[in-house]
Amino acid sequence: MTVYIDPPVWPGHGRLWSHLVSDVSYEELHAFAARIGAPERAFERDHYDVPAHRYADAVAAGAVEVGSKELVRRLTEAGLRRRKGAVR
Repeated sequence: MTVYIDPPVWPGHGRLWSHLVSDVSYEELHAFAARIGAPERAFERDHYDVPAHRYADAVAAGAVEVGSKELVRRLTEAGLRRRKGAVR
């Protein structure tokens, strides 16, 4: 089981956010997110948005820290990338 998280550098709603992804399955991602208490509404297409103040919690629970480009690369190579507007 490997779940990845990028640094909290994405602005939105007055705070900074990270992205949490799996390179195995959405089931793995949802299970990990539930374990760290991420709300279902934080899931967007292929990732969970994680606020900066919860970043350390995700890492402590086992999320692997990677850069944003590496995160997208792993997600794409796993065939789990869902772009905005894409039909699936």
